[in-house]
Amino acid sequence: MPRDSHGHLTPGRISAQRPVPASIPRPEYVGKAGPAPYTGGDVYDAPTVELIRESGRIASQAIDAVQAALRPGVTTDELDRVAHEFVVAHGAYPSTLGYRGFPKSICTSLNEVICHGIPDDTTLVEGDLLNVDVTAFKDGVHGDLNRTMIVGEAPQATVDLVDRTREALRRGIKAVAPGRQVNVIGRAIESYAARFGYGVVRDYTGHGVGRAFHSGLVIPHYDAPQYDDVMTPGMVFTIEPMLTLGGVEADIWPDDWTVTTRDRSLTAQFEHTLVVTERGADVLTLS
Repeated sequence: MPRDSHGHLTPGRISAQRPVPASIPRPEYVGKAGPAPYTGGDVYDAPTVELIRESGRIASQAIDAVQAALRPGVTTDELDRVAHEFVVAHGAYPSTLGYRGFPKSICTSLNEVICHGIPDDTTLVEGDLLNVDVTAFKDGVHGDLNRTMIVGEAPQATVDLVDRTREALRRGIKAVAPGRQVNVIGRAIESYAARFGYGVVRDYTGHGVGRAFHSGLVIPHYDAPQYDDVMTPGMVFTIEPMLTLGGVEADIWPDDWTVTTRDRSLTAQFEHTLVVTERGADVLTLS
């Protein structure tokens, strides 16, 4: 089981890449070193928004399937299999598979892993905190979300971190309104997290999503006036706050993906894809 004597994670064994039926269209970046530069915008018409909603629904239901399989003794690789099979069974492509060389169909970020954890032979134990991030690509668009789950029973501090991170996302979504700058989202999240002394990760942000997996639009989760894009109806992006019980400094493993808190403190994250409406936000990644 890949954990050291202090219970901290160490790299595990990664299984072979799972196949996707040839009949399922791939994003343009599959088989390449990276995606082509995105030259489109972040505002979509109503029919395209509905396509993003369908991709988002598939991704959300895949996380539901993972959550149903969550238990002590299961490996993160097995959870990857569950999500992979669900996504492809619904005619979609798991967006992370082959994105800049990422080898798996979901990200599994466990305990001190902030984001981008690679599913492997790590066995889950009672009290673990696991974030599962799934993006589905169908009909030319991506729908992206993640959810943090607890394996069995956990200490109250862990439960509180998960509940409050979910609430931080809710507050970020509530701050969305046409005419506002995107930095109001981060201000709402950071002011809420500060009540509890939580760290708010700054190095990883929300992003524009739709025809591109990451469009270039940045959605901060902290007070960042420099991000001053103005929200307009039809704009689609993710909000995905990452909160920690300690500091926000991060380390990246030699795999160039796995990001952990430097102090090995626990971290949680929640994410939705949404579209800006005339009245606020419409979440597109619901089951």
